[in-house]
Amino acid sequence: MLDRLRRLFGSAPQQKTEAGKRPALPPATPPAAAPPTLTPSSETQPAASAASAPDPDQGAKEYLARVQAKIAKLADDFAAGHINRAQFQDLYVHYQKEIRTIEQVIESRQGDWRQAMTDGLSVSIRRQNLARAVGYAIYENESGMPLVTLGKFEVDPTLLVPMLSSYRAAAAEMFGGGLRSTGIENGWWLCFVPGEDTTLIALFTVEPAPKQLEYLENLHRTFESANRNKLASPPVDPTTLVFPHEFYLGMWRTA
Repeated sequence: MLDRLRRLFGSAPQQKTEAGKRPALPPATPPAAAPPTLTPSSETQPAASAASAPDPDQGAKEYLARVQAKIAKLADDFAAGHINRAQFQDLYVHYQKEIRTIEQVIESRQGDWRQAMTDGLSVSIRRQNLARAVGYAIYENESGMPLVTLGKFEVDPTLLVPMLSSYRAAAAEMFGGGLRSTGIENGWWLCFVPGEDTTLIALFTVEPAPKQLEYLENLHRTFESANRNKLASPPVDPTTLVFPHEFYLGMWRTA
């Protein structure tokens, strides 16, 4: 009976190994390893962006930008009166042709755009169309007679005299009462500059720029100021006068 109770309430006898030791526990399961980190290689790297590659047309684009800047300055020069219409027109056409030629070379991928560059040619075009004074005539306002002629003032008197008479008689109506210029035959231009005692008439090869007309007005003002005592006491002896025109004759330059 006692043995039975022991079997019912007693703890079960522990199993022993052959050496009387407890059996070893099974090894713990190691944690799952993290997936390996992949290092991008040259084979998996994306190809370099095309935008980072050098632009073969960069030099041409920079040159075209400079030409556009020249066109902007050309417009400013004309607006400020530094160049005449012929200079503006010919230079503008020159710049546009240069732009079109270079653009065509770039688009066709044929030829070298540098061969279309014309740096320096614009200076020649500007000079070719520069108005040059080739002669002057100074007339007395009171008598209407010519006082002196300088340079090669080769204008037909039958053309000049009526123009001068009209200029004096109806200055406000025809010329606005001040310095004015007008084209004549052969593409030349006559410029009338009124003064207190005399009127200066200048003959130009082409239409002068407004700045040149300002120089002309200052020139005549200097002439009358330097000779004011003699001009106020007719008759005037031209050999006693000074002529600043001689320095400028045929030597006009833009600012």
